[in-house]
Amino acid sequence: MEQTASSTTNRAHRRQLGFSMVEVLVSVFIVAIGLLGIAGLQFMSKRSNFEAVQRTTATLLASDIVERIRANPTQLIEYGGSAGAPIPVLGGPTPTRSAPGADCSVNPCSTFELSQYDLWQWETALNGMSDGGGSGGLTASTACLSTDAAAGVTDRSGNYTVAIAWRGSTQLANPVAPDAAAPDADAFTCGEGSGKYNGEDGSVDTHRRVLVITTYISAN
Repeated sequence: MEQTASSTTNRAHRRQLGFSMVEVLVSVFIVAIGLLGIAGLQFMSKRSNFEAVQRTTATLLASDIVERIRANPTQLIEYGGSAGAPIPVLGGPTPTRSAPGADCSVNPCSTFELSQYDLWQWETALNGMSDGGGSGGLTASTACLSTDAAAGVTDRSGNYTVAIAWRGSTQLANPVAPDAAAPDADAFTCGEGSGKYNGEDGSVDTHRRVLVITTYISAN
């Protein structure tokens, strides 16, 4: 009788041990799924933060060049060109402008020299080279400066448009001009077709992000 009771107790004990192991395995599985979810959220958070930082950088750069243009109104043609003939596209990976002879940050410059220095320094910041280490800036940047001021006119007052394109981390639809784009809807195509923003699957410009700012600047 005692042996039977002892055997029953042992079997119950073994069953309890078995259930405990299953519970541990289930708990480990649930925790693992939770950790994977947290890791996924962290990845998405970092990616979203990267996108936000890039757009903020583009906004700051656009505001910077607008203020530089406003501060040097006699050279508006150097900053924006003319209607239908904007200045050459700026941006990396290979800078389009070499360092000007006059360093206007420490030496007096003419208004023309200042315009050249502004554009060179701005492109340097656009490419993230202003600190000498290649950090910061925008990924695969392209910048387009244009105006609706007609060629040949003395008064260069008009709308000046700054368009900045960069490479986003995810594939989205290629951005297009909104219905109310002004003065130059073509500004929204800045960097389009350059090959820098194509998707891994061969899609064209699906990584392209673009920021466009238009403002009126008086030559007086």
